[in-house]
Amino acid sequence: MDDQLGDGGMPLLDTLGVRFDEYGEGWAGATWTPTDPCVNPIGVVQAGVHAVVLDAACNFALLAGLERGEHGVTIEMKVANMRAAIVDDVLKVRADALRIGGSVAHLEATVSTDGGEVVSKASATFAVQRT
Repeated sequence: MDDQLGDGGMPLLDTLGVRFDEYGEGWAGATWTPTDPCVNPIGVVQAGVHAVVLDAACNFALLAGLERGEHGVTIEMKVANMRAAIVDDVLKVRADALRIGGSVAHLEATVSTDGGEVVSKASATFAVQRT
């Protein structure tokens, strides 16, 4: 998994300003400094961009909880945006696997400010594909 630190193996995340910098058994963390492509015409990070970042974080956390060669695919995800984010905000992203079962995993992810204020959050269900 060390080779996926940084953009998580997805160049899109680099474009969005996301850098995965830590992970452990079933969790992952990143720093997100939104870039210009993230914002809508009024300068606020678009909700769909939050969804991309939260989904990627959940996926990274799931991979951190699986055996090498196993992976997951998003079945469903619910995203809630709590406050606006803008270009150059320094945000923290954290995702945790709540339960990894034989064929389904449940995860949660949060984007927050350095002060701990929640910006957006997600709950997700992934299909686990084992080797």
